[in-house]
Amino acid sequence: MQNVSNVLEVRDLRIGFGAAPAVKGISFSVPRHATVALVGESGSGKSLTALAVMGLLDAAAAVSGDIVFDGRDVLALDRKQRRALCGKDIAMIFQEPMSSLNPVFTVGAQIAEVLRLHLGMGRAEARRRTLELLDEVGIPDPAARIDAYPGELSGGQQQRVMIAMAIACAPRLLIADEPTTALDVTIQQQIVALLARLQQRHGMSVLFITHDLGLVAQMADQVVVLRHGVVRESGAAQQVLRQPADAYTRALLHCRPPLDARPWRLPVIADYLEGATPAPQPARRRGRSPADQPLLEVRHLSKTFTLRDGWLRRKEFHAVREVSFTLARGKTLGVVGESGSGKTTLGLTLLRLHQASGGRALFGGRDLLAMPAREFQDYKRRIQVVFQNPYASLNPRFTVGDILLEPMRIHRIGADDHERMTMALALLEKVGLPASAITRYPHAFSGGQRQRIAIARCLTLRPEILVCDESVSALDVSVQAQVLNLLQDLQDELGLSYLFISHDLAVVRYMADEVLVMRQGEVVELADADTLYRNPQHPYTRALLAAASGSG
Repeated sequence: MQNVSNVLEVRDLRIGFGAAPAVKGISFSVPRHATVALVGESGSGKSLTALAVMGLLDAAAAVSGDIVFDGRDVLALDRKQRRALCGKDIAMIFQEPMSSLNPVFTVGAQIAEVLRLHLGMGRAEARRRTLELLDEVGIPDPAARIDAYPGELSGGQQQRVMIAMAIACAPRLLIADEPTTALDVTIQQQIVALLARLQQRHGMSVLFITHDLGLVAQMADQVVVLRHGVVRESGAAQQVLRQPADAYTRALLHCRPPLDARPWRLPVIADYLEGATPAPQPARRRGRSPADQPLLEVRHLSKTFTLRDGWLRRKEFHAVREVSFTLARGKTLGVVGESGSGKTTLGLTLLRLHQASGGRALFGGRDLLAMPAREFQDYKRRIQVVFQNPYASLNPRFTVGDILLEPMRIHRIGADDHERMTMALALLEKVGLPASAITRYPHAFSGGQRQRIAIARCLTLRPEILVCDESVSALDVSVQAQVLNLLQDLQDELGLSYLFISHDLAVVRYMADEVLVMRQGEVVELADADTLYRNPQHPYTRALLAAASGSG
């Protein structure tokens, strides 16, 4: 029997793929006009649950239990009835807007399609309503943006388009699946505020899926904590967050780096599930001293791209402008800023994956940017990169052994493959993976394990500098803690220097000795990490820290 105060009731939901059940009998409800957060790590079953409500699961999935929306048994509906319900009365915002929006259709056409399909609007009426929706979700100059393609918009604007599409038919239930995970902290706060305004204006219920408990504190009335397809804890959000009853919930709350402290090691999930609360950690000291040996000196580095502007015209885009800094041996320079600030372009230019437009990068007294390609080959070994996406940065056709041996063969490290294999096994042990991983393929590993493999690949070349480009931003909070601990251990043991690029201010504070803040390609502030976080000088830095405090 449906409780009339609830818009959605999920009872004993089970989802399986073959012999392996992924969701194991979970139950929860979403009250009218309220926000319920589903919280958990990757693999907990939260996104599968949302897809089951929307009818978007793979045909091979076995689904049982009850999903009741406004008194209707959703699982009993045929395809036509389900299609009419989902998109109109139930809508969903997906995690990655660039993968969800069709790149060959304008954003206006994609929103208008929803209006014409579900509400029967004509072209002119749908276009007028699309303009209103773009304005409502905060897209600047909707008349100019309506005919833009997704690739012409920023990540935050793409997510706003997804939200406009989701609210187009005034749904009674909005499912938001990690809608801010890929966004900068300031854009994240804007999207959270937008969702709250839209919920109040339209009287929607929201099922908010996330692994970020800071966002739950801002958004949710109730919270349901999932792990391995089972509900570990549920209740009023403030009660669960302030006094969590389950050890797993306590672990999620404490694995994230704090903004106001720097423990020697971050706790991980296993520390709490073993039964005892981890002992307080001593503080890790950070900062630069005059005795630190400079390793990389960058002076007035610039990168300009020439873009097509119409059929014949060209225009210049200054991605990096006159950036200067010094990276000391065994130290970490954090580089922060929003998307488009030039962080990643800076790192790729130092690696010569982009050709610099000006400036110098002195590594051991030699200019990386000016030396011939053949001479730079040796420096490729000494400066390596860990990319953001562990799923895209490993060759799926190579075993882990192939991935680790290939760079050693190219750079002639080791006398033969037997010696190289011995080194590869030692590196797997160093990054916390078993020797049996050597014969397996990347698809057999989790995101955190893949990032460990990527780090091991870098270490095969015995580098002196690692460029970490958003290397933990795609990871769950507990896996993120494991990788950050690993990076700290490697720095302590091997004396590595890190150029640590991230939009996550809490992670940067935990890792960095110095912080360089970029905006629109320029450095707006460079200071010792503790000094910058305690007393930021530039208004942009203060805005970033204020947004980070709001989401933490």
